[in-house]
Amino acid sequence: MMTGGFFALLDDIATLLDDAAVVSKVAAKKTTGILGDDLAVNAQKASGFAASRELPVLWAITKGSFRNKLIILPLAFLLSAFTPWAIVPILMLGGTYLAYEGVEKIYEYLSDHQEKKENQVQLSEGELLEVEAKKVSSAIRTDFILSIEIVIIALGTVLQQTLFIQIIAVTVVAFLATVGVYGIVALIVRMDDFGFALIQKADNERSLLHKLGRILIVSLPKVIRALTVIGTFAMLLVAGGIFMHNIHQLHEYLHFMPTLLAEMFVGLVIGSITLSVHMLYVKLFNRLLA
Repeated sequence: MMTGGFFALLDDIATLLDDAAVVSKVAAKKTTGILGDDLAVNAQKASGFAASRELPVLWAITKGSFRNKLIILPLAFLLSAFTPWAIVPILMLGGTYLAYEGVEKIYEYLSDHQEKKENQVQLSEGELLEVEAKKVSSAIRTDFILSIEIVIIALGTVLQQTLFIQIIAVTVVAFLATVGVYGIVALIVRMDDFGFALIQKADNERSLLHKLGRILIVSLPKVIRALTVIGTFAMLLVAGGIFMHNIHQLHEYLHFMPTLLAEMFVGLVIGSITLSVHMLYVKLFNRLLA
């Protein structure tokens, strides 16, 4: 009897795990879009560092991403169980932050990006490390917002399941997202090293390995620049999508626009308003201190 009960328990556990695996696949498919945006945003955030600092910086951001998941997951399950009404306002606050970051990047590029580039060369080692730390903190904050979106979307697909399956499915999706996204980002930022390795293995300059290595080295700056632009607009799209999906009146007002254009427009508007309010606050605060 005890043996039969033990195997029955194992069978039940196997069934639950199988159900969780199936549901996890469904949840992962639902988050594909946001994962694409997450990749573009994080590749942009992890770029722009000295070659010797790329992997340490990326590892610091990855550890921050794992910590974000450890904070978000239990809170998401608690919110879903006890205060589901709070999920949408939290998402919209996160969307506002993403829109602000996206518009701020565009504003900085249009206003003084050349001046910042010149000043960056003159920074001391200590100042460069300070700038690096700020960029890492910014990347982890942005990851926090995107992680909330991933977790909530995944959770929304499994709400009809038992709590056990919800926890397994959403946790699997969340942590696979971190491993997958930052694994791909690591490959991107080290494209040039891989290219140099291929060139060293090549027999001559006309060999396929040598040509492929050259392509990877030459392509890296272009890929980073492209991902910087894509990452900025991805933040705006994610932000606009959050508002479009949760404020039905926006669909009615912007029904004449294609979905992506409408989301971009909403993200730009929200970000512009938030950036303007922030800049006004800073000016008033500085005047009070003067």
